[in-house]
Amino acid sequence: MISTKGRYALRLMIDLAAQDPDTYVPLKDISGRQGISEKYMENIIRELVRQKLIKGLRGKGGGYKLRKPASEYSVGEILTAAGEQLAPVACLLPGAEACERASSCPTIAMWRKFDQMTHDFFYGITLADLC
Repeated sequence: MISTKGRYALRLMIDLAAQDPDTYVPLKDISGRQGISEKYMENIIRELVRQKLIKGLRGKGGGYKLRKPASEYSVGEILTAAGEQLAPVACLLPGAEACERASSCPTIAMWRKFDQMTHDFFYGITLADLC
């Protein structure tokens, strides 16, 4: 299940994609348009800046903007940057310890196939597609 944080990160990125790509957009403007508290958006935007999906500029004329065209961002990339784990089971999470039952697990092939379908779905949709 995608968390509120992940959904809001997508909304924030869609909002930025709809703005002039050469202009920094103040967080209060994004927050107002999206109906999401500025305080909550600060946490999300901090992570997106840290993950280098967006640029931030402080001071007068400051705000946030995309680092690259909307067509170059995938939904999967945005959700992952926001901290979402897209794997359906813990043993398929990135960096998970090897499961001692993997070689005899009757469901692992199903989970791997579902994981691949989820990955292909979210990484196959761009921010531009959503705009």
